[in-house]
Amino acid sequence: MMKRMWGVCGMVVLVFGLWSSSSSVVRAAPQVPCYFIFGDSLVDNGNNNQLQSLARADYLPYGIDFGGPTGRFSNGKTTVDVIAELLGFDDYIPPFVSARGQDILKGVNYASAAAGIREETGRQLGGRISFSGQVRNYQNTVSQVVNLLGSEDAAADYLKKCIYSIGLGSNDYLNNYFMPTFYSTSNQYTPDQYAGVLIQQYTEQLKLLYNYGARKFVLFGVGQIGCSPNELAQNSPDGRTCVQRINSANQIFNSRLKSLVDQFNANNADAKFIFVDSYGIFQDIINSPATYGFRVTNTGCCGVGRNNGQITCLPLQTPCANRNEHLFWDAFHPTEAGNTVVGRRAYSAQRPTDAYPIDIRRLAQL
Repeated sequence: MMKRMWGVCGMVVLVFGLWSSSSSVVRAAPQVPCYFIFGDSLVDNGNNNQLQSLARADYLPYGIDFGGPTGRFSNGKTTVDVIAELLGFDDYIPPFVSARGQDILKGVNYASAAAGIREETGRQLGGRISFSGQVRNYQNTVSQVVNLLGSEDAAADYLKKCIYSIGLGSNDYLNNYFMPTFYSTSNQYTPDQYAGVLIQQYTEQLKLLYNYGARKFVLFGVGQIGCSPNELAQNSPDGRTCVQRINSANQIFNSRLKSLVDQFNANNADAKFIFVDSYGIFQDIINSPATYGFRVTNTGCCGVGRNNGQITCLPLQTPCANRNEHLFWDAFHPTEAGNTVVGRRAYSAQRPTDAYPIDIRRLAQL
């Protein structure tokens, strides 16, 4: 186990890769050597494919614009795929389930659909890898990195330059707190207390990641779950008005997560934590969809029932043709077009509030 305190790595100046039809243009190295991803179905890219789970996307029409299904819960790219491109990687970060050998040196995606910060979250959907399980898988990866690079010191020096993306919490509301038929948390805790419990457990996992070499952290806030087609279908009187009691709870969590960034930055001089305001970015899209090319923000591109929000896409279902004009792909997940907006604004903040205190582009330069 790595316990050393590692200093802040020096400034690395890297030229961002360029695309060109000319074969003479060589793409530059990525801005960071590796990118590690922790999360849920918003960024899962295949880890649930082998699990006994209802939370799987390894069938068409998922991946219809990605060359076929991979396990991504979208028609195409996820937010972290977009960020990987912007960071200059020449391929997407492999899922833990298939990452092998030298591949792990560019990073690993540990995300698992239905996963939460809490262990029980998502259990009604079957198999999933919770946040703590994902961190254990990362610890396994670190052992491999030590072997590949020859020593703990070499591994520490390498990992401190990498970016660690964490996006969990959505399922702790969607598939836990606001599902009283299956879970007792809403009877045990007020929304404020529940956010506190989640942040406490989140903190424990961040400390483990830090102890195993992570130094550049990107913490994604929870989006507007109350505006998803699923919640609009179940709890909105007109199928358009977002469900405020859910969004309010999400905002409490996000506020605590942003405060956690300040706390960790104050206590760990050799690390940098940033917060991405996914909630605010979604708010912008919903308030002025035409600005981003969207015409439909309340209905999934495929699914069943009101707002296409009752369940996820059915196998071989024919989705909408105008996918770039839809914010949501299915009952819960954005289209590639939606993910692209979030990914780009997380990487290079369009508004000062998009990323705090700095965006991913600047984090990569530290």
